[in-house]
Amino acid sequence: MPDANVRIPEEAKDRLAAIAAAEGLSLRAYLARLAETLLTPAERAERAETAKATLRQWSGYAPTAAEEQDIDSELDRRLARVTAR
Repeated sequence: MPDANVRIPEEAKDRLAAIAAAEGLSLRAYLARLAETLLTPAERAERAETAKATLRQWSGYAPTAAEEQDIDSELDRRLARVTAR
């Protein structure tokens, strides 16, 4: 695979290089691994839909959009409480 040049601020490059070095990787290897492990928004949406379909099939649970929003808000509230400690 050919390499590509990406322009980023020097501070960002230095930070990423330090993170990579701490993991025993070159910056190139670290960024390649990062690209392989992160999902695009479309991939995340696809996985979410698959998970919801599996949950519906397994348990019959099929929340409405409003119920999903309520659940998301409750999760956000709980996470905020835990991370504020």
